Amino acid sequence: MFRLYGEAYARVHPLSPDQSEVMQAIASCRTAALGGHVERCDACGFERPSYNSCRNRHCPKCQSLAKAEWLEARQTELLPVGYYHAVFTLPHDLNPPALYHKKLLFDLLFRAVAETLQNFGRDPKHGLGGKIGFIALLHTWDQQLRFHVHLHCLIPGGALCDGGSRWTSARDNFLFPVKALAKVFRGKYIAFLKAAFREGRLRWPPASDGADGTERFHALLRSLWKKPWVVYAKKPFAGPEIVLDYLGRYTHRVAVSNPRLLDVADESVSFTWRDRADGNRQKPLTLPAGEFIRRFLLHVLPKGFVRCRHYGFLAARAKGHDLPRCRQLLGLSPEIPKPPPQAAPERLKNLTGLDPALCPHCKKGSLQFVRDLPPLELDATAALRLTPTAWDTS
Repeated sequence: MFRLYGEAYARVHPLSPDQSEVMQAIASCRTAALGGHVERCDACGFERPSYNSCRNRHCPKCQSLAKAEWLEARQTELLPVGYYHAVFTLPHDLNPPALYHKKLLFDLLFRAVAETLQNFGRDPKHGLGGKIGFIALLHTWDQQLRFHVHLHCLIPGGALCDGGSRWTSARDNFLFPVKALAKVFRGKYIAFLKAAFREGRLRWPPASDGADGTERFHALLRSLWKKPWVVYAKKPFAGPEIVLDYLGRYTHRVAVSNPRLLDVADESVSFTWRDRADGNRQKPLTLPAGEFIRRFLLHVLPKGFVRCRHYGFLAARAKGHDLPRCRQLLGLSPEIPKPPPQAAPERLKNLTGLDPALCPHCKKGSLQFVRDLPPLELDATAALRLTPTAWDTS
């Protein structure tokens, strides 16, 4: 898609440096532009080039191994309790400023959600009265790739209480009241917005009719106070395997996955989406190529931005002490098991069921390294101009 239509899109649409880098990386992925090596079968002599991947986190072809490694690590941290799923959504009124101040407004979202959940976890009124742990994961898209900023939170059902001497379990089908969560979340986020504006970290341009930026900002705040904010909570997952399956679908993906793409032709892109208003039925959607690229690029994250964060007894600083204590109080060995080390080819074989070293020609021999292929020296848009048939080696 980027190779066919990316250059034309970039000529008429201004791109941020992050967006330009993502387009170039995806267009160059597994092509001669990134270099690679030649492999030869030790049985039949068949040779083929194997080009390097871009490893960009927005690329749908480059995240399978990273996801497998991440899931292995998270599997060792699972506790034998119910896991809750809560979703905190920003009102669409905040979409325009979020597009221009992504890092700031996304960071404020993480902060507001984290403080809200931790306050409810510490409050004995809600039945826990201790330190909870959770994983928060940012999503910025809906099923049709439109801008829709929300935070998924996976929360083990319980809390570490009395300085770590006692574990308190949550109720079987209820964690926190969602209406109360939504009100506290709204109040905290708006307070953080006001502080950022007051400190000059959040700038509001004047309107075309001359309306002052400060007036427009306070008008937005008034509208945000008037509307209910959405917090959605699901029942606990049925077991650890379901938790991992859920994590795998959400952690290492941005906007759209390759299996959802149906066709790229005639300057249009077709993909599937799930219509939740119609029983979650899967339906096709066709967009002009330029509109599809525009929607995809809406979800490019600021460079270095961390979209998956851990809090409470799952936070990096606390996990080494708190998680073993949680395990011990729940009847497990306090030692957190370590996943066995695996080389990339072995992990790929376990993930796909296919041996990447098996010769595709004779199906008997093994592919062996022959020589390196240096990257081609291209200008900034050369990879976008080349057609998939000339470059795609997958």
